[in-house]
Amino acid sequence: MRRLRIAWLGHQSASLGGGMATYSQEIVAGLRRRGHQVTFFHHGDRTGEGPEESFESVPLASVNVPLVKPLVLSPGRAKKKLIDRLRQREFDLVHASFWFSSMDFDLPKLTRELRIPLVATFHVAFDNRPSLWGGITSGTYRLYAPTLAKCDRVIVFGPGQRDILVNLGVPEAILRILPNGVDVDKHSPGPSDRRERFGARRLFTYMGRVDSEKNVDILLEAFLDVAPPNDHKLLIMGTGTEKRRLERFYKDRRVVFTGHIAESEERIAILRASDGFFLPSTVEGLSLSMLEAMACGVATVATDVGTDGEALRGAGIVIDPRNLALELGMALRELIELPFMSIELGRLARERAVERYSLERNLDSLCELYEELVAEGDVKRFTVDRGGSG
Repeated sequence: MRRLRIAWLGHQSASLGGGMATYSQEIVAGLRRRGHQVTFFHHGDRTGEGPEESFESVPLASVNVPLVKPLVLSPGRAKKKLIDRLRQREFDLVHASFWFSSMDFDLPKLTRELRIPLVATFHVAFDNRPSLWGGITSGTYRLYAPTLAKCDRVIVFGPGQRDILVNLGVPEAILRILPNGVDVDKHSPGPSDRRERFGARRLFTYMGRVDSEKNVDILLEAFLDVAPPNDHKLLIMGTGTEKRRLERFYKDRRVVFTGHIAESEERIAILRASDGFFLPSTVEGLSLSMLEAMACGVATVATDVGTDGEALRGAGIVIDPRNLALELGMALRELIELPFMSIELGRLARERAVERYSLERNLDSLCELYEELVAEGDVKRFTVDRGGSG
């Protein structure tokens, strides 16, 4: 395996990038462990999340616009800084998380001019069912499709996402299905005292952004509607545009808002103590928080959106987003009234995460993709050089 020089474009701050920040931090650290040289280009300052930084980090100027999802605008000086660094370092390839910034749309032309292969991971959530959020994400897919079509490789999380992009004109030959991966050694079942800390006999958890498309309000309503005992708690772990409103509205001793928890060890300790994990989103890509819960052996309930249903089906409870309140209530009753279900579903979730969604498996496939792409570039350069000298 050759040692590659990789320019990685992504998010470091969970408040800005959400699951994309976790994706970048975990993959970059894994690539470094495998001996690759990674330079991490990102917007804003590092905020303390993720593993200790052992790779070169290059902040880029940005302007954040709080729309439906934080939109990052990259001024001209950010693009110039990136171009200068790419020219200086002679990277073997660029890997960008698309939904990174307005710079996404400039990258294919820029990397082609510099003759550097470009890999894009397309993080934008989706769902094929008619809905407000489905319409918003569908528009984003149409917006990005012409840019994605000019990349050398595009990573998607499952067949459904691939098919949407193919129908929008992205060549199937450049698309690669590569699901998210989670460190299944770090995220694993184990002892935890977090039930006792929260005064709970049974503990149920949501972990993610508290924004409207996540449907945390419907989860809270369903939880309280089943009238759980006072020693049954629902933890809402995360922050977002809806958090303050929900905190004001749902003042109940059985509901705990923790806010964002930056320390992965604390998040893992909470997951290990959880009897159920709920992700009631309207749209998703492939949720890393869901995979982390599964790897920790937590009975998992998620909507059949994005690639989440495919990842969970047969190893957890997959619910229809069109019948969300009713099916959430049914799942809550099952886990509350039949505690053995939590144990069995947790076992199945852990097995699924280890078999299909480990970080090492993801890194193996990613490194193979890099080798394939760099080898293609070597052949092209050799052909051009021979043609020029003939």
